[in-house]
Amino acid sequence: MSLLLGHIVDALGGSLEGGGYDTPISRIAPLEVAGPGDLSFLSNPRYQQQLAASRAACVIVAPAMRDVALARGACIVADNPYVYFARATQLWRERNAPAVSVGVHASAVVDATAQVHPSATIGPLCVVERGAHIGAGTVLKSRITVGEDCHVGARCIVHSGVVIGADGFGFAPENGQWVKIEQLGAVRIGDDVEIGANTCIDRGALQDTVIEDGVKLDNLIQIGHNVRIGKHSAMAGCVGVAGSATIGAHCTVGGGAIVLGHLEMADHVHISAATVVTRSLTKPGQYTGMFPIDDNARWEKNAATLKQLHSLRERIKALEQALKAA
Repeated sequence: MSLLLGHIVDALGGSLEGGGYDTPISRIAPLEVAGPGDLSFLSNPRYQQQLAASRAACVIVAPAMRDVALARGACIVADNPYVYFARATQLWRERNAPAVSVGVHASAVVDATAQVHPSATIGPLCVVERGAHIGAGTVLKSRITVGEDCHVGARCIVHSGVVIGADGFGFAPENGQWVKIEQLGAVRIGDDVEIGANTCIDRGALQDTVIEDGVKLDNLIQIGHNVRIGKHSAMAGCVGVAGSATIGAHCTVGGGAIVLGHLEMADHVHISAATVVTRSLTKPGQYTGMFPIDDNARWEKNAATLKQLHSLRERIKALEQALKAA
């Protein structure tokens, strides 16, 4: 399957320069491996060397890179090449992928009291439990469980193995044993949310766990009970969010990061990969909390020094007080 370059520009906009509208494009590929029939993109000027060496039929670039790209060959000039690339992948899927079968797969189990919109897709081996709601145009891929009374909005994509609405982790200690706290809330997921494979979103203990519109969750993420995630926030793989944390809108959380429970993050907070968030973050910005990797011997020395910082701080304070008294 292929698309003409002109069809891409007609559909997505941008300015085609140095190339013909009738050039066939057979695939979308990275700069370093793209061949004569491929469309590629440059979103970071640091990769100009790869641009110059690329054999792509056409490269999507920003206006600032137009002259450099034209020296190599054909280009599409767009204000945001990365977004243009994303739109191009959607166009490619739309034109070349087989149509998704709307409806409920024969192997899926949908409770009679569940509400599934006629335009939704329920894939193989999915389970939609009592009172659950699946919105218009939403796609459940396969082997997905949507628990009792949970709500999934419109145009969501839920990938294989996701569990929505399992019990949150709630137990009360009594005489060395644990008494289960029944999880009486549900999960409410907004519109245009995408949830990666094998991610788990727990139901609330009393109130609902809430994932607002436009949130994007990667694979293998754990969202604890009563968490709230604001609109258009995104989390990379293996993030863990403990119960009752509140995350604002337009936040990002890097892979493997942990957000402790009952904390609040303001809008536009960005957490670096592998960071552990141990306090509420009330101001927008980038936050990082990780110990840099090093060879083991040097790391052990640095770690040993780090353990002494408190005593060193106390000694310095004592010296400062002695100097003031002198």
